[in-house]
Parts: sequence; structure tokens; C-alpha cells
Amino acid sequence: MPMYQGESDPSLQALESHQDDILKRLYELKAAVDGLSKMIQTPDADLDISNIIQASEPTAISTSALDLNAVLGKDYGALKDIVINANPTSPPLSLLVLHQLLCDHYKVLSTVHTHSAVKNVPENLLKCFGEQTKTQPRHEYQLGFTLIWKNVPKTQMKFSVQRMCPIEGEGNIARFLFSLFGQKHNTVTSTLIDSWIDTAIFQLKEGSSKEKAAVFRSMNSALGKSPWLVGNELTVADVVLWSVLQQTGGCSVPMPTSVHKWMRACENLAPFSMALKLLK
Repeated sequence: MPMYQGESDPSLQALESHQDDILKRLYELKAAVDGLSKMIQTPDADLDISNIIQASEPTAISTSALDLNAVLGKDYGALKDIVINANPTSPPLSLLVLHQLLCDHYKVLSTVHTHSAVKNVPENLLKCFGEQTKTQPRHEYQLGFTLIWKNVPKTQMKFSVQRMCPIEGEGNIARFLFSLFGQKHNTVTSTLIDSWIDTAIFQLKEGSSKEKAAVFRSMNSALGKSPWLVGNELTVADVVLWSVLQQTGGCSVPMPTSVHKWMRACENLAPFSMALKLLK
């Protein structure tokens, strides 16, 4: 039966409606892209990066063990052993916190040694991994974590003693260790985490009083928007900043309210509180 003029096919109406919806969404996407383009091209654009971070889905530290072979490479018949040289006069608290977190995720064979040139290491540092009672054969562990108290100017780490140049600096080693938890971050979040770690090492630990006060202001601003420095999940930035603040005794600068609250939140977590006992 032929269609009369003025009548319309229902299927055609549905198709036209669907097309209108698609065009509307395309225009909305174009407007969003144009807006971002203007922000990027304008030097003085006030872009609040924290809003972008809050919009992205945070990834918590995985409760299931990461495939260490995928990260560290496969080495048949050998335990993956991380060896760290640290100076007992300046214990790397962040690495001790990360060690405890690793123990919560993997079967870790932990050992502490003292270099022959080092004398009078405090008892609490010798037992920083607790009582070392090996109850399983070595091959049943997933990861080895060996700490050697040694007179080194900077904390050093080697994963493969034969093939790998040492990684130097507490911040760099902390980045490596935290990567073993398998957290995934977008580019903006990863950049902010790296920035906070550099800030901790170069400004908070080694900077002037003016620089340290500026760091506290930045921390207070970030922590006023989220419970942790970079969003709603603990990251290596929190671990390193907390460690530096403990090592420097708060930097002799008044601590803002949000920073003080964040410090307490860190210390309420067992890995932090255990590391904190080493300073006493």
C-alpha cells in the first residue's frame, strides 16, 4: 500500500531521532575539546588539576599479588632479591614502610646485615624487620628483601647484583618498590606523584626555611581537597613526604591543620607506626 504525502514511516522517524541524538553528542564533545584546547593554548589559564584527578577512577593498592615475573623478569630457580645499602645515621623510613606493605602482598624473605666498616648500629635498626626466623625453604618465597647497614652517602638499591647499576636516592628507590604493587595512574596523576617526591627530597629535606614553608602551604592546599596528597588513595608520594617530615623533625616550621591531620592518618596505618618506632 503506497504511503500518502504527509504520512511518515515510524522506523524513519526513529532513525531521524537517533541521528539527532548523535549530532547533539558530537556537538557537546566538540565544545568540550574546544574548551580544553583553549586552556592548553592559554599560558595563564587557571587549570585546577586536582579536579581532573578526582574525576578519574583511583586505583587502590591491589589486594592480589602482582605477577613479579612481568615486572622484574623471569629468572628460573633464583629468588628475586632486592638489596639495599643504607646509612644507619639516616634510616630510610619510606623504604621500611614499603617493605612492610610488600610483606602484606607477597611472601618476602627479609634479612638485615651490617657492613664490617660500620660500628655500633642501634639494636632497633638491627631488628627493623622483626625477629628473623626463617621457617620456609628459600625457594618458597616470592621476593627477597636484604637491607645492609653501610656507610654510604646515599641510599642505594640493586635488584640484579650482576647486571644492574645501582639506583640511588630514597625517592627513586621508593618509586621502584611502589611499582611492585601494580597501581595504574593516568599521566596527570603520575606527574603529580613524581613532583611531590622531588619536592620532598629537594625542598623539604634540603631546602631553606622559606622553601619548606612553601611546601607546607602546597600540602595544606592539596590535603584540603582530598585525604591523601594525590587523590583518595595512598600513593608513594604520601610515604616519601611522611618519611622526610619524620627525619627532619617537622622542619621547624609550623605545621598546618590539614598536614597535621594527614600525618596522624599515616601513623594510624601499621606500616607507618612500625617504622616510626625505629626513631625512638
